[in-house]
Amino acid sequence: MQTKQQKKEEESLIFGLRPVIEAVRAGKEIDKLLVQSGLKSELFSEMMGLLKQNNVAFQYVPVEKLNRLTTKNHQGVVGYISAISYKKIKNILPTLFDEGKNPLILILDRITDVRNFGAIARTAECSGVQAIIIPAHGAAQINADAIKTSTGALHKIPVCREENLKSVIDYLKECGLQIIACTEKATDYYYQMDFTLPTAIIVGSEEDGILNEYLQKSDAKAKIPMMGEIGSLNVSVATGIILYEAVSQRMVNA
Repeated sequence: MQTKQQKKEEESLIFGLRPVIEAVRAGKEIDKLLVQSGLKSELFSEMMGLLKQNNVAFQYVPVEKLNRLTTKNHQGVVGYISAISYKKIKNILPTLFDEGKNPLILILDRITDVRNFGAIARTAECSGVQAIIIPAHGAAQINADAIKTSTGALHKIPVCREENLKSVIDYLKECGLQIIACTEKATDYYYQMDFTLPTAIIVGSEEDGILNEYLQKSDAKAKIPMMGEIGSLNVSVATGIILYEAVSQRMVNA
């Protein structure tokens, strides 16, 4: 018997060349798209052209992976319709400034655990973060489990899925935001940062932290002091600590 979670995931599943083509044409947000390696046909070429034209991210995989996702005739393509509608940070940031708001943006570098993602989104919404930025590739799928863990926060806070995080970081800096990278490689502590300034906070992957190319672009690096023998915190817990330091500083200076 199917669980409610399995039923929701099955409902978001889309497969077959023509259904994917029609979904893209209808403007549906596709969260994850897997394409069989080596596939060739006229309809396949039509789909690929449409994906590129609409900047839909996809990943080549062996047919065995697709067969594990569905036993139906997938024709070499399986995807998931997103549970949310993605935004673009370039459409959000100018509005924040126009409204006189002090930007607090969260950049998630390859957070892949769905529940960590949901928990982070919940804390971000509660702490006044105005947008979450994620990469188009290598991020957690925003599915029913992520929505549930976020207690609905993912329906309230804009999530910006961006192709090039380096360009996005450059854009944020050009707009006057300071970039603070949360990393154990830092020498300064998070409470030494000035979060009253317009700020974008980068939090890194559960596996290997923040990519060096993003660390190099950051204006400051901050770490959380560790007093025990375990060398790191869960990423959602660490994010909560950093965000509520920003809340504390901004409330004092309000």
